[in-house]
Amino acid sequence: MKVILASDHGGIHLAKEIVSLLEELAIPYEDIGCHCTDSVDYPDYGIPAAERVASGEFDRAILICGTGIGMSIAANKVNGIRAALVHDLFSAKATREHNNSNVLTMGERVVGAGLAREIARTWLTTEFQGGRHANRVGKVTSYENQ
Repeated sequence: MKVILASDHGGIHLAKEIVSLLEELAIPYEDIGCHCTDSVDYPDYGIPAAERVASGEFDRAILICGTGIGMSIAANKVNGIRAALVHDLFSAKATREHNNSNVLTMGERVVGAGLAREIARTWLTTEFQGGRHANRVGKVTSYENQ
């Protein structure tokens, strides 16, 4: 698995925690920023990261902004992306098992570092269940490709 990580200025501290987790788990990653506290626009980071997942260059992305909402909206505009805004462990597991999400978004102003690490760990290590869920994800993909 290869992961791309992106954040805006509102998510840089949490992004550092996720980098540490990815290194602990020995998961190859690329961190495309931002790496500053100056105000930047989340689509400038979230959309390119989502495009690189959609292209197959990366398997998954983790995107972080102040709330996670902006990154989720931006990523979900890219065909082939199933971005899930997650702030709890149950949703982290369910979105992988049931929705086969390929992008995780979180908000630094919403979730603390310890919980964010556990959310990301759960999301990264949970497999898609397939079965009846594959049919449902397929319906979303079919609609998206019309």
